Order: sequence, then structure tokens, then C-alpha cells
Amino acid sequence: MIPALVIIDMQQGSFTPMTARHDAAGLVARLNALAARVRRAGGLVVFVQHDGPEGDPHHPAHPGWQLLPGLDARPDDPVVRKTACDAFLGTALDEVLRAHGAGGLIVTGCATDYCVDTTVRAALARGWRTVVPSDGHTTADRPHLPAVKIIEHHNAIWADFIAPAGPATVLPCAAVALAVG
Repeated sequence: MIPALVIIDMQQGSFTPMTARHDAAGLVARLNALAARVRRAGGLVVFVQHDGPEGDPHHPAHPGWQLLPGLDARPDDPVVRKTACDAFLGTALDEVLRAHGAGGLIVTGCATDYCVDTTVRAALARGWRTVVPSDGHTTADRPHLPAVKIIEHHNAIWADFIAPAGPATVLPCAAVALAVG
């Protein structure tokens, strides 16, 4: 079975000069290449967008809610809207994945230490075989730690996580295999 590519919170409101993200342009290019491979293999690409409250740059009425213009989002790609860090919590994500026959997940996006991390943990807890591309997620520098160290730390945690479906498989975007059968 083909895994579903889940792309989290790659929204304009998270990628501003005030909220610089590590290697944003490189990430968009890698996600587009991975999405093209998933689609060619007959897989599903799901975009998850955060619905922020009124006044938040991610509020659906604000331009910050829109996906980054460089992302290759297609009209037939499902969009799941969320209001918490966990893309499964209170959303139809699990139902969308199962309805399309997803055989596992490839979890990517922004921000490594918030929505990506929470969604990876939730997927593993739900028994989803989960791949996290080591170069398929990003975050910003934090006062206590630079983005590259946050990314490195989370990649190590996910690869050793104890969960029903085992730990996540962590490898670069270009090395993600799309098994059929």
C-alpha cells in the first residue's frame, strides 16, 4: 500500500520575515518533489491547515491562512483544517486517510517542535506506520535552541519512539520509498 503524504501548516502566516523558518525554500522544493513521487505512485497528498482564532495570522479570513504559493497543491488534494497542534484531534484526518486506503503516513511540514511533533506522536499512538523525512520539516530558531538543533533532536526522538506501530522511520525526503502491495 502507498503511504499518504501529510503536509502540515505550510501556510503564509508561518513564513514571514518576523517568523523565519529554517531552509524554507529548500523545504518547499523537497515537499513538491516528494508530493510528485507520491502522486505518480497513486498515493494521496493531504494538506493540513491551522485555523487560528480571530486576530491570529492563521485565521481563515486572513491571507496568512493560505498555503505558501510555491507549494504544488492540487484541487483534488484533500485539505484538513485543525485548531490544535495535533492534526488528528477533532478533525477528519484519520477518516480521510482510511477512506483513501492509506497504508502509512509520511508526515512533513511546520513546525517541527509543535504541530509536526504532536501529529507524529498521535499517528504512532493510533498505530499508523509513520515515516518522517529528516529534511521534510522546519521550525524557527527559539530563544533556547537554534532550529537545526530542534530538528536534529526531534528526528532522533521519533526514530526511537516507543509506540504500537514501532518508532517512526526517519530518513531524507529523497530516500523515502513508496512501496506498493
